Amino acid sequence: MFEHFNTADEVFQYKLEVALSMEYDSLDMHDAMEKVALRSDVQDLFRDHAHETRQQIENLLQSFRLLGVEANQAPSPATKGLAKELRSLITKTDNTVLDGVLLGGGLEVVHYEMAIYESLVIQARAKGSAGIAELLTQNLNHAKAAIEKIKAAFELVAREDAAAQEESAADPKPAIVIPPYLPPGSI
Repeated sequence: MFEHFNTADEVFQYKLEVALSMEYDSLDMHDAMEKVALRSDVQDLFRDHAHETRQQIENLLQSFRLLGVEANQAPSPATKGLAKELRSLITKTDNTVLDGVLLGGGLEVVHYEMAIYESLVIQARAKGSAGIAELLTQNLNHAKAAIEKIKAAFELVAREDAAAQEESAADPKPAIVIPPYLPPGSI
């Protein structure tokens, strides 16, 4: 790891290392979100995205090989923070709205990934590293596609959750519930 950046190449290599950490962190988050998601379609979405994340990791490892440097990880405090925030929110969330929380968290993570890849693609093109730029563009395109998939699922879940909440509010529960097996007057 670099103590002080003197060249654009050093900054680029460091940002690749951050991206590698980011993807490993994201993979952990996707696996965890898949396990706690309640709807099978949301579980499938996170499972599929985890598969894409593994491909993105391979593209990053190939980028390091093309650069002729060892693949290392540099800290990614942003993804660590996003993961910590999501874990905290999950523990505070009722199961009736959990999938929406997971999808919102997933959307935030992938938007961050997209920003990292956009900057890396620009740097790779500026360096004249067409092969690396192509690999990073694939990762960027995966992130863009994931955003659209997550947004579509989130919109559906948010509508379902809102409808369930309206239904629950419209049908208030009685203050005293009398079990049907008790005869009237026995209370």
